[in-house]
Amino acid sequence: MCDTIVATSKATADGSVILAKNSDREANEVQLLKYIARRNWGNETAVQCTYISIPQVKSTHEILISTPFWMWGCEMGANEYGLAIGNEAVFTKEPYEKTGLLGMDIMRLALERCKTAYDALMLSTELIERYGQGGNAGMEHKLYYHNSFIFADPNEAYVLETANKHWVAIKVDGIRSISNGLTIEEEYHYSSKNIEDYARKKGYLKKGKTFNFKECFSDWFYTYFSRCAARQSRTTRCAMQHSGSITPQSMFAFLRDHGSDHEYISPDKTDMGTVCMHASLLPTRPSQSVAAFVAHLRKDTPVFWATGSSGTCTSVFMPFYLIGKEIDYFPANETSTYSPDVYWWMHEKIHRQAIFKWDYFQRTIAPAIHTLEDEFIKKENELYKKKNTSSQKYFDFSKQCVEKVIELHDRWDKELKAAPASPTKLSFKLFWNGQTKKAMIPL
Repeated sequence: MCDTIVATSKATADGSVILAKNSDREANEVQLLKYIARRNWGNETAVQCTYISIPQVKSTHEILISTPFWMWGCEMGANEYGLAIGNEAVFTKEPYEKTGLLGMDIMRLALERCKTAYDALMLSTELIERYGQGGNAGMEHKLYYHNSFIFADPNEAYVLETANKHWVAIKVDGIRSISNGLTIEEEYHYSSKNIEDYARKKGYLKKGKTFNFKECFSDWFYTYFSRCAARQSRTTRCAMQHSGSITPQSMFAFLRDHGSDHEYISPDKTDMGTVCMHASLLPTRPSQSVAAFVAHLRKDTPVFWATGSSGTCTSVFMPFYLIGKEIDYFPANETSTYSPDVYWWMHEKIHRQAIFKWDYFQRTIAPAIHTLEDEFIKKENELYKKKNTSSQKYFDFSKQCVEKVIELHDRWDKELKAAPASPTKLSFKLFWNGQTKKAMIPL
């Protein structure tokens, strides 16, 4: 389960476009922040996606993606032209194919091949109609679904919602939030061919009724139990309250939201209806926020704020750029067991202590994280305002931020080890103790 938010120019403080997303997946499913350089493909004629291969193009763009370690595609990401994309699992009445393109594959293909949000929308719908959506999207547990997407660039944004090979899309005006359910109803700007006729033929559209994509194609059972309505309502409300003044920091807060305006609820008391999601033993809480991403799509030098780690409320958003260089600490390959040199696992030691020592974490470390992010934002703004800042200076700044966070992780690890435990629900404790043992994390 995931959430994606976009604010276009009239909703942001500086007139830019900002896209934000939490990726919610299995607790030990490492999500890698991966840099992939621009490339010419010569005589290579095919690209192997997660399950199927499709024709390759002559050249692909430079991209930064957040991707489950075992998957070819990505949960969210951006490219050198300032195109950013996030997707959501949606559950529909249409069949789930055993093989095809994952929604995550479609995103990566669009990032590698397109320069604008509109072009990404057109390519994605072409891929969906040609190859279909299919394949297991779960690491340990089988999970089949269709997808919705937000495509954003420095000028505009679009929402695409699908039901297998059928789809509708709408241009965003201001603020839009999507979760794990269809949202486009009677109003849309683009659609697959003869979609109303198809819905009528399948019995989804009853005689005398106006076509409503959401009503016709939604699978109410899985949509309801995903708690998507609660999360979408919450992200929309939070964003609307800040409309006209939304910044990257605003998006950080939205993605960290635990569902209350009055107190920051401890992770064991959250549920599937909270944006920052924490898994538990109960079958209705299978997912954990394993990565977060905020794309600040300025018309020149976009900056991408990523955690590269799970537990959005316990993570630090760090700045990254697409300027022809990659930063260490984010290897191309990984497994679902602890690796001390991988940033995702470095942070996981902090995350899995923080959720059991929440009072101490909220009192001491959380404020330090917010102060650190404020410092990063301030320095990043100073670099940007100079206008003549070189790519090398942006790269050095980004690397320094990552290294500073890693250094602080060592301190926070020691602090948390000595901190008293907070009262925690037994089901929550049993789940996470089991996951930690399984991943062989040395706590």
